[in-house]
Amino acid sequence: MAFQILLNFFIAVVWMFMTSSLTPSTFVIGYIIGLLLIIMTRRFFPGRLYIWRLWSALKLTAIFLRELVLSNISVLLLVIKPDLSSIQPMIFALPTELEQDWEITLLSSLITLTPGTIVIHVSDDQRTLYIHAIDVDDVDEAIDSIKNTFEKAIMEVSRG
Repeated sequence: MAFQILLNFFIAVVWMFMTSSLTPSTFVIGYIIGLLLIIMTRRFFPGRLYIWRLWSALKLTAIFLRELVLSNISVLLLVIKPDLSSIQPMIFALPTELEQDWEITLLSSLITLTPGTIVIHVSDDQRTLYIHAIDVDDVDEAIDSIKNTFEKAIMEVSRG
């Protein structure tokens, strides 16, 4: 993936020198030409095109922002609600399929950055995350929500 990105930038810079124009618009045109060349020669590159991983990273960012806004609203409603007896804080275990250290760190960070949840421990074998949530009605639903949003998106970015 890194080789493809560097090659694309190199083609864009070569295009700028070939046209004798060092403007940002010339670089963008060269970048698009480089991307098209890489797409046409993609069978010579191992793995998927880097553009798909970038797309997956953008989707992960959008998922996080959506979850951030929704959880902020739910925590705000919990805070301004006068009856706090209906809140059900809970600690639950989240089994994960992620293998790399950076994947587990990213998942833990995304969970912790989302208001109302925090990762309090990662098991020694790094297969289980222990999460505290401020208000959980159904543990299985909370686990499925995390697995189907953050974990799935991280796997798309890392494993392409």
